[in-house]
Amino acid sequence: EPAEGGHVIVCWSLKGGSGTTVVSAALALTLAQRNNAAVRIVDLAGDIPSALGIAEPSGEGVINWLQQQQREPIQSLQIPVTARVSLIPRGNGSLMHHDLTSEHCNTLATELDTSNELTVVDAGSGHIPQLINNATMSLLVIRPCYLALRKAAHLSVKPHGIVLINEPGRSLGKRDVESVVGAPVLVELPLDPTIARCVDAGLLASRIPTMLSQHLAHVA
Repeated sequence: EPAEGGHVIVCWSLKGGSGTTVVSAALALTLAQRNNAAVRIVDLAGDIPSALGIAEPSGEGVINWLQQQQREPIQSLQIPVTARVSLIPRGNGSLMHHDLTSEHCNTLATELDTSNELTVVDAGSGHIPQLINNATMSLLVIRPCYLALRKAAHLSVKPHGIVLINEPGRSLGKRDVESVVGAPVLVELPLDPTIARCVDAGLLASRIPTMLSQHLAHVA
């Protein structure tokens, strides 16, 4: 059950603009709500503050932490977002996704696994096999798009499940995505303007759309 300590869910995508940040933020909020538990979001992509409608953190974050020789426990970086949700921000380091070494990823995976907290990681479009493989659950956020599926056909690591963002007018569907990725679609989210308006208004953290929360309850 997600309410157990040390449970790490990694959300990732194959290309930018897939919806990974909104899914990560909404999943953390839903987990906190449904399990009455403290949840933290680790922001590797850097867009979570904007999605949640909170001020951009000015201090150090997970990228700075990874570059340090002597590290404090990662929870020292946590910033409260709501009563039960906190954020470990990306930070201001110059390290990019493709600069994350196996050692960096193993360090982060071990820290998250041993710190006994319920964690959602927004890995963005950074393909980070060590983090994905070490996750309790890894979720590929994808649209039924030919370009994304072409990339999915050559994955070196498989997700546990898929969050499918359904767009009207697409000729590809759930079965096509499952067949190419080799994992089940756990959540189908319609591309709903209500969600976009909520995020644009900075209201996601305080008023998550019911439809979004209900759909994500399948993995929360």
